[in-house]
Amino acid sequence: MKVLVTGAAGFIGMYVSRLLLQRGDEVVGIDNLNDYYSPALKQARIEQLQPFSRFGFETIDIADSAAMASLFARHGFDAVVHLAAQAGVRYSLKNPLAYAHSNLLGFTNVIENCRQYPLRHLVYASSSSVYGGNTKVPFSEDDNVDHPVSFYAATKKANELMAHSYAHLYGIPSTGLRFFTVYGPWGRPDMAMWLFTEAILQDKPIKVFNHGKLQRDFTYIDDIAEGVIRVLDQPPAAAGEFDPAQPNPAISSAPHRVFNIGNHKPVQLETFITTLEQCLGKTANKLYLEMQAGDVHATYADTSRLQAAVKFQPDTDLRIGIERFVQWYKEYHQLA
Repeated sequence: MKVLVTGAAGFIGMYVSRLLLQRGDEVVGIDNLNDYYSPALKQARIEQLQPFSRFGFETIDIADSAAMASLFARHGFDAVVHLAAQAGVRYSLKNPLAYAHSNLLGFTNVIENCRQYPLRHLVYASSSSVYGGNTKVPFSEDDNVDHPVSFYAATKKANELMAHSYAHLYGIPSTGLRFFTVYGPWGRPDMAMWLFTEAILQDKPIKVFNHGKLQRDFTYIDDIAEGVIRVLDQPPAAAGEFDPAQPNPAISSAPHRVFNIGNHKPVQLETFITTLEQCLGKTANKLYLEMQAGDVHATYADTSRLQAAVKFQPDTDLRIGIERFVQWYKEYHQLA
């Protein structure tokens, strides 16, 4: 199978590409290698993939309509795993136009080219952020998600609606994956795992928002990649049980689905910090702060639909995942 992976130089993109290559698929990876965080880290991820003979990489911005049209015209893709996006809840408060550029215009280019060059399956990244102000937990795909609390979340909800419209109009089998707090080796420098590790090792304070009264459904990167591949192999069909008089957000009369991918075991932020301290052998200097705008108190994934569909749910223990990240972080920064 020939697969386009957008955002191949990203955290999840590298892992998904590697799994596809290891099982014998051909992967064309694209990324714009922007400077939202260190391009050197992105280049280092691509270097992990270059030994595979069936891997090709091109530097392309998904918001570049002409470049995307040329890419699809030159390759006969069987499937697309769309992971390229402007990430980060907090940055969306500072630079919303970057999210409109990548997450709205860029996503339009992806789905429009999927229409022009039909394929077996489009799998795209959504986010647990779409659950926004919801307080009912665990978060289920059956829940209404019409109350985002950040512009980033709004763009991800928009992606789900856009993909659904194309699935309805043109029959493009599409699946959106709501990722829950992904972490692990090769992770992003703007995420808590990296920020806390860096600060603790440098004897700097860590910022603990909402005075530590937060819960997150930390999901290890290997589980995320495995879930993506399993979903990719199961294109959705129209749901015969869909009732337009009482529409269920989790199913559709179009070949479109959304799934949660989370560890389904929310962890208190203080527990996360304590575990990280133990793995580092150092105590954190905690700076307690108020809740941040755009943030949520808890994330907690109901993964029953994912398990029923592809016989898989993430289950890597948090301590094991943190130990692996710390080991990688020290090696990457030549601290070990």
